[in-house]
Amino acid sequence: MSDPFQLGDRLRQRREQHLYRRRRALHSAQGTHIQCDGKPLLNFCSNDYLSLANHPRLISAAKKAVNTFGVGSGASHLVIGHSCLHQQLEERLADWVGRPRALLFSTGYMANMGVISALLKRGDTVFQDKVNHASLLDGAQLSRARLVRYPHCDTEHLQRLLSATDTPSLVVTDSIFSMDGDVAPLMDMARTCQNENAWLMVDDAHGLGVLGRGKGVLAEYNLSQSDVPVYMATLGKALGSYGAFVAGSDDLIEFLIQFSRSYIYTTAIPPAIAAASLESLSLLETETWRIDRLHSLIDYFRRAAAARQLPILSSQSAIQPFKIGDSERAVQISEKLQACGILVGAIRPPTVPVNTARLRITLQADHQEIEIDQLLDTLVSVFHQTDQQ
Repeated sequence: MSDPFQLGDRLRQRREQHLYRRRRALHSAQGTHIQCDGKPLLNFCSNDYLSLANHPRLISAAKKAVNTFGVGSGASHLVIGHSCLHQQLEERLADWVGRPRALLFSTGYMANMGVISALLKRGDTVFQDKVNHASLLDGAQLSRARLVRYPHCDTEHLQRLLSATDTPSLVVTDSIFSMDGDVAPLMDMARTCQNENAWLMVDDAHGLGVLGRGKGVLAEYNLSQSDVPVYMATLGKALGSYGAFVAGSDDLIEFLIQFSRSYIYTTAIPPAIAAASLESLSLLETETWRIDRLHSLIDYFRRAAAARQLPILSSQSAIQPFKIGDSERAVQISEKLQACGILVGAIRPPTVPVNTARLRITLQADHQEIEIDQLLDTLVSVFHQTDQQ
């Protein structure tokens, strides 16, 4: 059979450029200590920031819901897949982030694509940070609006672009950038958008549960409905569950129910997952030590890395990137760490710009200081080994 799409050549090229991705098989629950590909590993690459994915209360809530509602939801929300647990979770999430209503989506990717493509049309303009998540960029392309990308966190440049635009405009940004760990200048962006009559949409995937005493970036910076008309966050990271939601005004949510294709035409998440998410929100209220512990570990990590003169990027979040530059070397360091029993992912283009390959180290509330020291000491040794090759 012929290969009109040159699949083999393209795969070969990706291998030669040290950009080929491989999956690992996890043989345990998520946690700081895992069994992966038959080997015990100290895990520093999970987004389970509050160590809730394997919490017994989430497991118990999910089991109880399975006994009542079964496994699958059976249909989309608008057919017959919307259970009372989904409804309770939407109401609880809206209250948690301080918005009138919330709407569940099956994934964060689908939420971003569904919201942006529903709000915008050809002739509108969407402005996005150059390092926004792929789901935000794909949503913009799907909408057929004009996509304009501004330099990373450059509010002044954004203001100039907005002032020169006379079309309906949506500004879209991550709150915490997933590969850099830094936080967008949201207060300045909100003021700029209000001055220029544009809407601001914030993807708080890595902020919910971490910032604002767990309530996310809106609470952290006291951002109102008029500041951020469109708010999205995920349930599968700090909350340890699965899915995503969009929060905003009653009109926004009703509009998305009617016009967001990735909501309308997708099977709802299982009711048991909604039950686990409800329990996770309860845990955020009762086990507030988890958030304090995570931030304490972030501070410890940064001080310990600085003491070892490791060039960690400027990040106050649970994401602590160690920039390598060369993709081949990033893979080598990651593999050497794994051989030493430590799992840290090597992030390479096209996920990050060319020549900015990095190790993406993520911290969890259940990590111990001695484990951070183990990671950093091993990283120093491995880094110098590859430096000499």
